[in-house]
Amino acid sequence: MVTNRAVLTERRESVLLVTINRPEARNSVNAAVAEGIGDAIELARRDPDIRVVVLTGSGDTAFCSGGDLKDMAAGQALVPADPEKRAWGFGGICEHPIDKPVIAAVNGAAIGGGFEIAMACDLIVADDTAYFSLPEVRNGFLASAGGAVWLAQWVPRVVAMEILLLGDRFTAAQAKEWGLVNRVVPRGDALAVALEMAEVLAANAPLAVQASKRLVAGLVGTESVTDREAWARSNAEKKTIEDTEDAKEGPRAFTEKRPAIWKGR
Repeated sequence: MVTNRAVLTERRESVLLVTINRPEARNSVNAAVAEGIGDAIELARRDPDIRVVVLTGSGDTAFCSGGDLKDMAAGQALVPADPEKRAWGFGGICEHPIDKPVIAAVNGAAIGGGFEIAMACDLIVADDTAYFSLPEVRNGFLASAGGAVWLAQWVPRVVAMEILLLGDRFTAAQAKEWGLVNRVVPRGDALAVALEMAEVLAANAPLAVQASKRLVAGLVGTESVTDREAWARSNAEKKTIEDTEDAKEGPRAFTEKRPAIWKGR
C-alpha cells in the first residue's frame, strides 16, 4: 500500500506500518506528509481488521525533524488544502486521536513537531542514538502541536519548562528517565521492537484494548475531552504568535543559515 510518495503504508496482517518517506529532508512535515499520515490514521480508524498502527521514519538519521522550515519560509502551507484534513492537526495526527494503539518507532532525531508527532502516539520505542527537542522558541514559534498541551501532564512542571523554554536537545535515555519513552533499544532496532509490541497488542482483545485507551487518553469518539480546554488555549496562542514579525524571521533565518534577529513584535 502507498498513501503517497511522502508517506508509505504497509499492511502486516492486523498491523498498519506507516513510514514518513522524505529522508532527503530529514522526514520533515509538508502538506503531503500531513495528508499521508492523516489518511493512514483514518484508514486504521475505519478498518476493523487494523488493530495497531506503527509509525516511523525512513532512513537512519531522523524519525521526523518537524515542520519543513524551507516550505514555511517560502510561504507554503504545511497542512492539506482540504479543511476536514487540516482539522487533523500537525502531521495529520496531533489532533487526530483514534482509539486504536499507535506506536512510534523513533529511529533518529525527533525534533519540534517530530517529537510532538511521537507524543501523539501511545507508546514510543527509540533507538539509543535518537534524540529529542522542542526548539520552537528558537525559531519564533511555540510548541503548538501538542508539546505545550501534553508535556506538563507527563513530566514534572520544571522539566516541562526546561524542555519548552530552553529548546535543548535530550537523549533517548533522558527521555526514558523522564517517562517520555517506553523503551530504548540498540541503534536500528526501534522498528523491529515496535512491530513486536504491535503483534502482542494485536493479539489482545481489540474492544478491551480500545476501551482502555479511550479511558486513559480521555477520548470520546474522536475527541480528547480531557485536553479540550488546553487545545483551545494552545490554538489561540498559536494564532497570536503566527501573526508576529518574529514568526516570519525564524524560518527566514533558518533558511539563510544566520542567527535570527528578534524584534519582540
